[in-house]
Amino acid sequence: MPEEKPIFSRLDDKTIQFFEKTGVRKRYSKNTILFSKDDESDSLYILLRGKVHVIARDEQGREIVLSVIGPGEYFGEMAALDGGPRSATIVTREPSEILIIHSDEFRDSLSSNPDLMFNLVRVLLERLRKADEKIESLAFMNVYGRVSSFLMQAAKFNGEKWIIREPLTHQKIADMVGSSRETVSRIVKELQDAGYITIQKKKITIHKKLM
Repeated sequence: MPEEKPIFSRLDDKTIQFFEKTGVRKRYSKNTILFSKDDESDSLYILLRGKVHVIARDEQGREIVLSVIGPGEYFGEMAALDGGPRSATIVTREPSEILIIHSDEFRDSLSSNPDLMFNLVRVLLERLRKADEKIESLAFMNVYGRVSSFLMQAAKFNGEKWIIREPLTHQKIADMVGSSRETVSRIVKELQDAGYITIQKKKITIHKKLM
């Protein structure tokens, strides 16, 4: 998301430092597939630097971004706990540094540290809440509503208006809201024509609350 706000809470520094004792740091370039849906894997990943997208693909190869993960957030915990296949595809969207913890070490850490388990469960519960909100949005909002909601969530309020400073393409918005680029382009033009937003030097300014 523009300044793509991570949808999950960060792990605290103490938790990350705890895992650094047993994990392995690795660096990845932009657009690296860390793993794909249905891959076999048994590790937990903590993003230390960069940004990754959790994506799903339909039979035609079209992608929808399920979530954006930022520094201090983790992913891959389900396979690390139950040994099952990966449930989604993870792709880096910036050069990234990741801490990888093997499942045995992850489970040992949880069993020996109740505070650590509580922190991870807290983050996981927030993840589930956000996932429910996205499912509800996709199910009940039309595309106009989803685009408007996405723009408002992505923007920062400066006391007078809302600003999205990170450049956004129409395709990127379409990926985030589960629509086509053509439909998003039409909606963005309608919002501009109605005076709700302006776009200058790739910066989007929202003058009137969209939702």
